Amino acid sequence: QVQLVESGGGLVQPGGSLRLSCTAPRNIFSIYTMSWYRQAPGNERELVATMARGGSTNYADSVKGRFAISRENAKNTVYLQMNSLKPEDTAVYYCSAHSTLTRYWGQGTQVTVSS
Repeated sequence: QVQLVESGGGLVQPGGSLRLSCTAPRNIFSIYTMSWYRQAPGNERELVATMARGGSTNYADSVKGRFAISRENAKNTVYLQMNSLKPEDTAVYYCSAHSTLTRYWGQGTQVTVSS
């Protein structure tokens, strides 16, 4: 059973920042594409940001310029830095590791943006 361990969620005011972390097993982290998804109540899960093994990134239009995905290879960890948070960013955020054949998910971490 592959475990992706997420942390960093919480309650933040609009305009604030949070950084999410996701740690994966080394054999997964070194070869898989790492992504962050989110799911708000009543909505489908949506892609937020992706970083391929080579370092290329892709973002949802709704978070471009505000969120940044990065990875720290020495710690097998991928981060999602979230700035200028809005109430509509409120959701459960999931880390994902995927290849062409397999996808693994983390347990999710709640992010709530509210005054």
